[in-house]
Amino acid sequence: MKKLLTALVLFALPILASAQIENPVKWSFTAKKVNATTYEVHATATIDAGWHLYAQEAGEGPVPTSFKFAKNPLAASVGKVEEVGKLHKSFDKNFNSELKFYESTVDFVQKVTVKGKAATKVKGTVEFMVCDDHQCLPPKEIEFAVSVGGK
Repeated sequence: MKKLLTALVLFALPILASAQIENPVKWSFTAKKVNATTYEVHATATIDAGWHLYAQEAGEGPVPTSFKFAKNPLAASVGKVEEVGKLHKSFDKNFNSELKFYESTVDFVQKVTVKGKAATKVKGTVEFMVCDDHQCLPPKEIEFAVSVGGK
């Protein structure tokens, strides 16, 4: 009986190891001071080879990348989130639509003004979807917090 159980465990390990959750996008969140009251909040996505991340205006079908910022009385967003990266456009027969996406890396930048001199955090979530040539992963939402203001 012990040999049978050991054999089952040994055969199951490679299957369990290959069933890892795929996470082809790594996010980093930083703030850059522009002047005394203005900061740029950078959400940088590093995308694994073979995968692509959809733009904010992706086209019909996939879930576009979107940002939600928590209300903060000490910080206010200025304008829309800008995309900095090489934008690709291509017709996708699966979605029957021309889609806009990024490969390798993209930087999403939101300008923020800080009221007063107190340090605070810009918090929010980013929702995104990634696909490769064979599959799309379900949309994912992650939280972020970036320090701004203060000395």
